[in-house]
Amino acid sequence: MRAKRLRKLGPLMSSRWLACICLPMTLSALAEKLPDPVTAGWQGETVCEVLREDAELRIFRCTFPPGVGHERHFHPRHFGYALSGGTMRITSESGTREVTLKTGSYFFSEGIAWHEGLNIGDTTVSYLMIEPK
Repeated sequence: MRAKRLRKLGPLMSSRWLACICLPMTLSALAEKLPDPVTAGWQGETVCEVLREDAELRIFRCTFPPGVGHERHFHPRHFGYALSGGTMRITSESGTREVTLKTGSYFFSEGIAWHEGLNIGDTTVSYLMIEPK
């Protein structure tokens, strides 16, 4: 039934189109309330270091020894690469899950409204993050 209604409204009203519009609006609203990943830390300590920033990119590394996390923050569009893997507990609007990252794994995201993480493993987890501006 929903698909029929969307077809009647035309291709611009598809759920993918709506997600493209709603996610940036959600991100910008949260950006005013939550820190970005570089500003967010853990128990008052910095966990991310900017390696390079210019008009086109921001590149930073985040490092989480066992028992260290990342307070609630948002992410604009970004690419992530696991410099060293391990097990993280990630909490977001969709719930809490445990993620085991392999060294060398990577991902791309259009943005994350909010999440927080905690290294629950026994190895240091480190990410390289690249945000286009």
